[in-house]
Amino acid sequence: MPTLFRLLAILAVAGAVVAAAMTALATLVTPTPREITTTIRLPADNKAPTGAGHAR
Repeated sequence: MPTLFRLLAILAVAGAVVAAAMTALATLVTPTPREITTTIRLPADNKAPTGAGHAR
């Protein structure tokens, strides 16, 4: 039984460390907003969309 309590204590301490790290990251780190532009290129052989209801 003492090994079970030791395991639960170690898991509780590890969970507290993870929660403290997440809280510190959420409060101390400020993301910098920036604009993102992405170009999506379609293959030349796909002229019509394929999916439900479209027969090929």
